[in-house]
Amino acid sequence: MLDGFMEEWEKGTISIALVDEALKSMRERGMDTDALLIQAGISPRLMTAPQARVSAANYGRLWYLIAHAMDDEFFGMDAHPMRVGSFNLLCRGALHSTNLGKALERVLDFLRLVLDDISATLSQQDGLARITINETGAPRRMFTYATFLMLVHGVGSWLIGRRIQLLSADFRCTEPQPSLDYKIRFCDQARFGQDHTSITFDAASLALPIVQTQRSLQTFLREAPGNLLVKYSNHDSLAATIRRHLRQVPLTEWSDFDSLSRELQTPASTLRRKLSQEGQSYQAIKDNLRRDLAINYLSGSSRSIEDIAISLGFADPSAFHRAFKKWTGNSPGEHRRTLSALE
Repeated sequence: MLDGFMEEWEKGTISIALVDEALKSMRERGMDTDALLIQAGISPRLMTAPQARVSAANYGRLWYLIAHAMDDEFFGMDAHPMRVGSFNLLCRGALHSTNLGKALERVLDFLRLVLDDISATLSQQDGLARITINETGAPRRMFTYATFLMLVHGVGSWLIGRRIQLLSADFRCTEPQPSLDYKIRFCDQARFGQDHTSITFDAASLALPIVQTQRSLQTFLREAPGNLLVKYSNHDSLAATIRRHLRQVPLTEWSDFDSLSRELQTPASTLRRKLSQEGQSYQAIKDNLRRDLAINYLSGSSRSIEDIAISLGFADPSAFHRAFKKWTGNSPGEHRRTLSALE
C-alpha cells in the first residue's frame, strides 16, 4: 500500500511558496529551518527561487519533520500546541464512530479540546453539510485554514474509503499567491475574502459507514500526515481527469485539443468552457504535467538531462532547458546540482 501511495505522490509537485508557509512559525521562533529542509531533501537555495517546486513526497516529509521539531502537529499556528501523538488519538477516536457524520463531530470535538484559537462546527441545511471555522479577529493566513480543514477532510475521507467531494470552499483571507495549489487540494470553486471560512459537501455523505479498521489505521498513521496532502486532493476536477488521461499514453502521442474532446466524448466548446471555469487550459495542463515529471526525474533518478528531455517529448535538450527555466527559474542542471549538494 505504501508503494502505491508514493507512486501517487510522484505525479505531483508543490509550490515553494507552500514550503515557505509551512516553515513560517519555525522561523518566527528562531529555529533552524535550513537543517530541516536538508533532512527533507529540499535544498535551502530553492527558497530564493519563487517559481521553484518540490516533489510532494519531499513536502510530506517536511511536514513530518516540522511537527516533530516543534512537537506540534499544527505547526505553531495556535496558542496551544497540538502535541505529537494528537493526530494518532484523533484518528483512533473517530474510527469507532458509526458513520461519517458522527466521526466528523468527534474529530471537531477533539480539535476544540486540543486547540485554543480555532475550532469548527458541522451543520446541515438544504441537503448540504457545512464545516465552518469559528474564529474572531482578523483573518488568518490561508495555510492555517488549509491545514485545519485538511486534517478534518482528510481523516473523514480515509474513514469512508473515498474522497468527500467538496462542492465549495470559502476562505476569509485574501487569495494567496499559490492559490491553484489550494484549489487542487480542495475544489476549483474556492472563493476568498469571504465572511466565513467553510467547506460544503452533500449531506447524504454523513450517513456513509466507516470502512476502516484498527489494522488499516496502522498503515494510515505510518503515512500521515503527508498522505493527507495529495491522497485526498481534488481528483474529480476536469483538469485532474485530463492529467490522468495524458499519463496513460507516451508524451509523443498526446492528443491535440480537438482529438482530446473526442476521446473524452465532450464537445470542444464545452471542454474549453469547463477548463476556463477551473482557471485552467489544456496547454497549461500539459506544461504542468511535463514540469512535474521533469522535477521528479531530476530529483529521483540518475538519467541524463538529454535522456529526460527526449522522454518528455522535447526536440532537443536546449528546448528542454528553456522550458524548465521558464517553469522553475532554474535550468535542469542547476536544479540537479542544487539537489546533489544535499547528498
